[in-house]
Amino acid sequence: MAKLLHLMASPRGDRSRSLAVAAAFIEAYDDAHPNDDIDTLDMSSLELPPFDGPALDAKYAILHGDEPSGEQAKAWKAVEDAIEEFKSADKYVLSVPMWNFGIPYTLKHYIDVITQPTYLFNYSPEEGYTGLVTGKPALITAARGGAYPEGSDMEAFDYQLPYVKTWLQFIGFTDIRSLVVEPTLMDPDKAEERKAEAIEKARELAKGF
Repeated sequence: MAKLLHLMASPRGDRSRSLAVAAAFIEAYDDAHPNDDIDTLDMSSLELPPFDGPALDAKYAILHGDEPSGEQAKAWKAVEDAIEEFKSADKYVLSVPMWNFGIPYTLKHYIDVITQPTYLFNYSPEEGYTGLVTGKPALITAARGGAYPEGSDMEAFDYQLPYVKTWLQFIGFTDIRSLVVEPTLMDPDKAEERKAEAIEKARELAKGF
């Protein structure tokens, strides 16, 4: 029995195209893998520790070989709990809208909290950075108001999909798929067509994920 973890970054509910594609994937995945567990973390309602003050001090204490104590230890325990929840999954779905060319601040906060040395990655002068979350597939369902096709002038403004892919690769992922719905604001009719296409691809992908 495997565990699928859905990181939901859009707060728009039924109006979210990135979530609609992810929901279609999850529904088909559940049909194909009825014994697997499926968990969703809603970034909009997730209670994450602020990564400042005691948490930051705890991080640097650990980096220098010290053991955090007091408020630092308490803050770091919350960080470790979030990391453990993330790492406990075997497969991942990330539904991510584009906000101001990038990702929602809630997802960025989550990434900043859990992406810690010795937990999600290691570093050595000999090998450089090494991701520790390996052998697990990830699907990104992305939606954005404009269009950012490869090779276009607009591609340089896309800090959404490349950022998420880079983060996943940094922490060890090699099997990364993506489905994109665009341009949701510039051409809603075309976006609906792209959404329908992405939903069909998501349902097919879910069978062997």
